[in-house]
Amino acid sequence: MTVPLPPLPPAADDAYRPGGRSLADLVDAEHRALLGLADQVTDPTLDAAGRRAVLDVLTAAVSRHLSAEEQYLFPAARAAVPESEELVAREIEADAALLTALKALSGPDDPTVAEVAERVRRHVSRVAALVTPLREVASDAELIRLGNRWEIAEEAAPTRPHPGTPATPPWNKIVEPAVGVLDKVRDAVSGRRTRLADLEHRRDA
Repeated sequence: MTVPLPPLPPAADDAYRPGGRSLADLVDAEHRALLGLADQVTDPTLDAAGRRAVLDVLTAAVSRHLSAEEQYLFPAARAAVPESEELVAREIEADAALLTALKALSGPDDPTVAEVAERVRRHVSRVAALVTPLREVASDAELIRLGNRWEIAEEAAPTRPHPGTPATPPWNKIVEPAVGVLDKVRDAVSGRRTRLADLEHRRDA
């Protein structure tokens, strides 16, 4: 089955395999990272500064992940696996609720941090039900091309929760990068850290 993709350069033949990582592999890896962050942010042995740093990275990681997911994973799942339509619709609502919960947090000691972490865990469980059938019907080349676009989308995505932005193409592909620019300016001015590597550097310091 052919998965609808954005305009692509012509391939020399059907055996052409683009370079990059599969969308399915990227989603799986990011889900493992999100689960790790959810566990860290609820670790009772973590001090206040450590919890703040983990929460900042978790917030940014979730914001980027959901943005790319709504731009590429959900449309591909809807097109290639028609029976996933209802699940995708429910997940878009759940994504908005997760972003709203993240935005409402007052800080690392907010009592609802544990609830947010549990929302992240449920997200991972539900989206796995979309990735598995997509992996079965899409070719390796299609999944890699989707993965390439996912990575580009994440680089331009917001690093803060914006539950009111459009969640479906084409508008999310226009609005999300614009919002992402503003978020990155705010991060640079405030010194906010948004990457997993920042946590590793902090532990090594």
